[in-house]
Amino acid sequence: MAEQKATNVTWHESRVSAADRAELMGHKSALLWFTGLSGAGKSTIANTVDHLLHQKGFHTYVLDGDNIRMGLNKNLGFSPEDRTENIRRIGEVGKLFADAGLLTMTAFISPYREDRDQVRALFDEGKFVEVYVKASLETCEGRDPKGLYKKARAGEIKGFTGIDAPYEEPENAELTLDSDGKDVDTLAAEVVDYLEANGYLKTA
Repeated sequence: MAEQKATNVTWHESRVSAADRAELMGHKSALLWFTGLSGAGKSTIANTVDHLLHQKGFHTYVLDGDNIRMGLNKNLGFSPEDRTENIRRIGEVGKLFADAGLLTMTAFISPYREDRDQVRALFDEGKFVEVYVKASLETCEGRDPKGLYKKARAGEIKGFTGIDAPYEEPENAELTLDSDGKDVDTLAAEVVDYLEANGYLKTA
């Protein structure tokens, strides 16, 4: 996704294996990639899942889109090229977090299917869980928690996903959440149930 410019670099393998980390943590690691329109509830659901798992004693972290753009990716805008680089970087960071043994959640619009698939390709089978927070444009625009849709409709924001920039729905997400018809607590519980049913909350 990005050209390798640094030369004379070598990947160093850790003496601590993924299995070792899982045994210490008491659970498996993975990257849960929450994707959907602005206002669909990605961050709220991811943080609720984080809270539920933390209460149960699991090691978790949320990489939120706005938070990442305030630091690591503050030099990126919202052009298609910058969106791709934004997702590339967070995919690499998410891979490191998963390698550290955490159940990591990201909350990014990540509108382009190809970009999400490129992140998936970084992970071994089962280590990347795409969670599509599905909500209609009408629902998201009605919520408009940050007032962004209003600004986009007024022409104050250009290239806004769902208004004058596309969102490509996942075709084979591991989990699809009905954010139109269900509340946050119900959807967060569905995520935790998925993790439990698929063996992520135990080491073997």
